Amino acid sequence: MLIFNSLDEIKNIKPSVIAFGNFDGIHLGHQEIIKKSVKSADVSNLKSSVFTFSNHPKNLIKGGMTVKNILYPEEKAEIIESLGIDYLFNIPFDKTIMNMDPMIFIDDLLVDKLRMKEAYCGFNFRFGHKGKGTPQSLLKEGERCGFGLHVLQPYKVDGNIVSSSLIRNLIAEGKVDQCHKYLGRYYSIGGEVQIGNKIGRTIGFPTSNIIVDETMVTPSNGVYVTICIYNGTRYPSITNAGVKPTIGEYAKNVETHIFHFDKELYGKNIKVEFLQKIRDEIKFNDVETLKEQIRKDCLFAKEYHIQHGLL
Repeated sequence: MLIFNSLDEIKNIKPSVIAFGNFDGIHLGHQEIIKKSVKSADVSNLKSSVFTFSNHPKNLIKGGMTVKNILYPEEKAEIIESLGIDYLFNIPFDKTIMNMDPMIFIDDLLVDKLRMKEAYCGFNFRFGHKGKGTPQSLLKEGERCGFGLHVLQPYKVDGNIVSSSLIRNLIAEGKVDQCHKYLGRYYSIGGEVQIGNKIGRTIGFPTSNIIVDETMVTPSNGVYVTICIYNGTRYPSITNAGVKPTIGEYAKNVETHIFHFDKELYGKNIKVEFLQKIRDEIKFNDVETLKEQIRKDCLFAKEYHIQHGLL
């Protein structure tokens, strides 16, 4: 897959079928749009492509970090590539794009520069100045410019419209067990393992700590059944997301205890998949009480892993 991170990089590309969207979660609805565009490209002997933004448009329109990311940029690209896409147009949403006349967006960008022959988008797709460009605009211009358009209706699971906002809310509320049916995978957090206060090691539960990225949506403070992925291997684990109130005052982080694991992970990259919330994070009267609760939490997590064939 070829990745273009700016409009200036896009040169000498072949005609393609383009899937449009923010694709900020690559949930099942997003995947449906992308898969249909790939299938159509194969039938038409065209390239398949995704046009998306490297930053969320609402964060520029409203100012500040109003919408947090579900996926890291590299994860987003990996998932898109796994779906069979040839070109990824991962363009910064800036004031030029934001203020572009919808007809210029279609004629100069989509038709001339991106050589679009067919398009797939969601029912609520908007583009151009003040979001005046709509699927109806594309349909009308497609007749003039010679490209086809397919508008997909809301994708539903259990009667719920699948959306990134729904998934963000589930994560923020700690309802991580519900994310899989909308994402098609577990919600996860990744990063480099940092040196912590080593309290966990002294009480018999060593942890691998990841600093929370403020641009990412994170689960509500609490203890979770998790899977830790290191070097391509999946390990049953238990994770605390929070500020460790019993120990002191800390910024929010994610600390994971991996069962039956004795390797040193400082400076290594890991990914933590969240399967089920066990309890909220609370402040205990002393470390001994905390230690006893952690023991109970680990028994719960191990039983969960055993029941689901993970341990």
